[in-house]
Amino acid sequence: MDTVLLSDNDIDLVKAAELIRNGEIVGIPTETVYGLGADASNEEAVRKVFAAKGRPADNPLIVHLADFSQAKDYTTSIPDLAYTLAEKFCPGPLTMVLPKNERIPMITSGGLDTVGIRVPSHPVMHRIIEISGRPIAAPSANTSGYPSPTSAEHVMRDMNGKISAVVDGGSSRFGVESTVIAIEGESTVRILRPGCVTKEMLEQVCSEVIIDHAILHELEAGQKAASPGMKYKHYSPKADIIMVEGELEGFIAYVGEHTGDDVYSLIFDSDSDNFPYRYMTYGKDSSEQAHLLFQRLRELDDAGAARVYVRAPRPEGVGLAVYNRLIRAAGFEVIRV
Repeated sequence: MDTVLLSDNDIDLVKAAELIRNGEIVGIPTETVYGLGADASNEEAVRKVFAAKGRPADNPLIVHLADFSQAKDYTTSIPDLAYTLAEKFCPGPLTMVLPKNERIPMITSGGLDTVGIRVPSHPVMHRIIEISGRPIAAPSANTSGYPSPTSAEHVMRDMNGKISAVVDGGSSRFGVESTVIAIEGESTVRILRPGCVTKEMLEQVCSEVIIDHAILHELEAGQKAASPGMKYKHYSPKADIIMVEGELEGFIAYVGEHTGDDVYSLIFDSDSDNFPYRYMTYGKDSSEQAHLLFQRLRELDDAGAARVYVRAPRPEGVGLAVYNRLIRAAGFEVIRV
């Protein structure tokens, strides 16, 4: 299969939408990361997504819609709080887990009776959904377990020859996947995967916001994943990632004791003055770190890094999303100095 690179003009977006209507897979930009777009109601198309990614079948896919009003077509019930959240955060990087109906196959939901619903804000993704007239499942367009793609180039490197086309819509704005929540009761939500819609932002709408235990810890044996990104090692480059918590002085001392020719550090912009070892930076604050994280992890592979020590962000605000991606990339290995 030859994977065609499409632009974001109207003619190419119609081509992309036609491919999806015909059961094919297309790499599509979203404001979070690039996704592998497929008709979420087409079992055969969804199987192609799992095959292209090498994704475990019990890892659910998120369904993307053009407007939240369409959620009623794919769910059995929608709480009042979901409408309130949609009014504030949709379109945008928020996914709500809701009880699904029979129009969403079990393969799409990873065997669960629920489905994650999201309304993306990226104009290219939004337009393709509208033209196709289909609910679009779009997990990150990378090989399963590898850092998520934030550019069309990343998708082509991972998926060339495996999918029909990739639409180049520029660099992803946020750089980490959407926040995934479950609604509990009348005014409580549980964050299943952190993103750029933060706990603090949700607290402006909800009386209580719970951080699920699995955000910072491995799921117990046999426990089902209610959201993508909960169960398996994710976001990891070829290099071994080790998170290091602590002040800069302790970080430098620890790296000095474990440095080598193929060892790199991933540090904050403010750490770079006189940093004595090989490094890359990934931003001055948590928003920049979210935007640059996956790009830097890929660049470290390109540089030949075998081991990377990462300065851990504070797990608060958007930093919780960055911390969550890093702890999974590191296989939950964290050093405290």
